[in-house]
Amino acid sequence: MNRAFSRKKDKTWMHTPEALSKHYIPYNAKFLGSTEVEQPKGTEIVRDAVRKLKFARHIKKSEGQKTPKVELQISIYGVKILDPKTKEVQHNCQLHRISFCADDKTDKRIFTFICKDSESNKHLCYVFDSEKCAEEITLTIGQAFDLAYRKFLESGGKDVETRKQIAGLQKRINELETENMELKNKVQDLENQLRITQLHTSPAGSVTPKSPSTDIFDMVPFSPISPQSSTPTRNGTQPPPVPSRSAEIKRDLFGAEPFDPFSCGAGDFPPDIQSKLDEMQRQRWYHVLKPLSFSCFPNNFIRRRGSKWD
Repeated sequence: MNRAFSRKKDKTWMHTPEALSKHYIPYNAKFLGSTEVEQPKGTEIVRDAVRKLKFARHIKKSEGQKTPKVELQISIYGVKILDPKTKEVQHNCQLHRISFCADDKTDKRIFTFICKDSESNKHLCYVFDSEKCAEEITLTIGQAFDLAYRKFLESGGKDVETRKQIAGLQKRINELETENMELKNKVQDLENQLRITQLHTSPAGSVTPKSPSTDIFDMVPFSPISPQSSTPTRNGTQPPPVPSRSAEIKRDLFGAEPFDPFSCGAGDFPPDIQSKLDEMQRQRWYHVLKPLSFSCFPNNFIRRRGSKWD
């Protein structure tokens, strides 16, 4: 392992200062992972971390897992590790937290750097695999260090402190935004539960009146046990009184009174039809009274009448 950068003023760098100070330099590589180390720098420390992560990569390969590809964005503010497709930031290593950077001369594809984690304050060694750009990436990180150091000297250290404060504020803002989103989700869940509860339960003290069941013609079925009550109809009017059964007139299916030829008046039919009806009525009374004459009346009563029934 060799130290990748130097702060010599006559050092010839690969990129222009504006490219690293105002923009960033992108690189593609494979990310073997990160592991905790005991010291913030040291060649042997880095070698142990590389051997450990290489062994873990061989195990993952035997299980069919591929080494993930990442995009590195290097600037005077740090090294960002992003997903190459979604551009989602996986790790943001600020430059003032990077304490050591090196490439492996025995394996031209491997380069590493050690960075202090902002949350746990542990030193983590990040290991990458790049077939062609391992040394170039290491030199680019070294150039970013050189430019950041010169800017630090020019500003008297104020610029670094300002960046630290800005980074702390951005972290706090992200935490507050995450907490705010969680609270919004909880409030939405409570509103949904309250709405469901109101739909399933009626207000306290109120009783919903039950309407009587009706038939297919929207009519209330008749019950002989419980006569029609004085409940108002749907339009609010009182139904008319129900006449007694003795005074009711029997009617047929179409609401007409049944026809009785013997109850009609004499002037309702022509004379010939009226005479036939009278004859039918006499025969009717004959069949009714003849049995009664032999059982209820004496024979001389019938004879005195001179009736042909004798």
